[in-house]
Amino acid sequence: MTDALFLTSDEVDDLAEPADYVAAVRDGYREIGEGAPAEPRTKLANDDPPGMLTTYAAVLPETGAMGGYTYAAGFGAGDAWFMTPVFDADSGEPLAVVDGASMNPFKTGAAGAVAVDALAREDATEVAVIGSGAQARGQLRTTATVRRVEAVRVFSPTPDHRESFAAEFDGRLDADVRAVASASEAVAGADVVITATTASDPVIDDADVEPGTHVTAMGQYDSDKNELPPALVGRATYVPDLAARAPQDAGSFIAAREAGLVDDPVAVELGDVVAGTHPGRTSAEEVTVFDSGGTGIETVAAAHMLYERASEAGRGTTIAFAPASEALTGR
Repeated sequence: MTDALFLTSDEVDDLAEPADYVAAVRDGYREIGEGAPAEPRTKLANDDPPGMLTTYAAVLPETGAMGGYTYAAGFGAGDAWFMTPVFDADSGEPLAVVDGASMNPFKTGAAGAVAVDALAREDATEVAVIGSGAQARGQLRTTATVRRVEAVRVFSPTPDHRESFAAEFDGRLDADVRAVASASEAVAGADVVITATTASDPVIDDADVEPGTHVTAMGQYDSDKNELPPALVGRATYVPDLAARAPQDAGSFIAAREAGLVDDPVAVELGDVVAGTHPGRTSAEEVTVFDSGGTGIETVAAAHMLYERASEAGRGTTIAFAPASEALTGR
């Protein structure tokens, strides 16, 4: 038998700031760029009741952890549930099972922020946010740790939602944060554009994205999810979280490929840029796109960080795991 920790969402909620997530996730992507293994998601869909079961995994040897996400969405509950197993990358023994609800926007936001740091211009100060939910909040909070954000314009279709978002961040950030009436108004003049929606059709226009802009799209986790216009993906330096994921379920990449605007396979992924094996942005006029559909990389990196901090703080409930040998021998 070996002991592991079960950590509730509430027990890990206050253990890390956005910058802590970014640091851990940056290290995780660097390890992937240096050769550590990670696989894109496996998604199983159910028709009746409608729902989805998804898994993805990564091994981060330098961090000393491996594991991933298993989450269910829909079915009879009509909600989503995030379960994160974390194993020791040296011994293979289980370390923790983490309820990933509270960390989800921050670990996903951290991947976006790592991409902003790696791909956006150094002088980027103006941010457009399309979407106003938890994921949009996580993206902006983490992005503000890697660039000196002076102005934010947010658009979402519901006026009350975008106004609430703007009011929250106008007080949270040392920046001018405003709600605007259209995506075009948000994107105009922005150095960084963040799309955090569940849209099936593009939420911004290619013509509104000016030379030198970086775009992070994090709603690209299904072949039918298509936040970005194909023309934008076609003219940009396109960097997904995992290259193997792009032709599988990155909706905007798939649409651009079907239009003959991009080649397959994808030549670069975020870990390559973070590890320095690919230059990423090469000019101030270049448009860059980070396609964030979710991976085990940010999940393992964030969950292991929270596990270590929870252990130091004496949090969590100890649970016992029996090794396979015990089960196989009938002991």
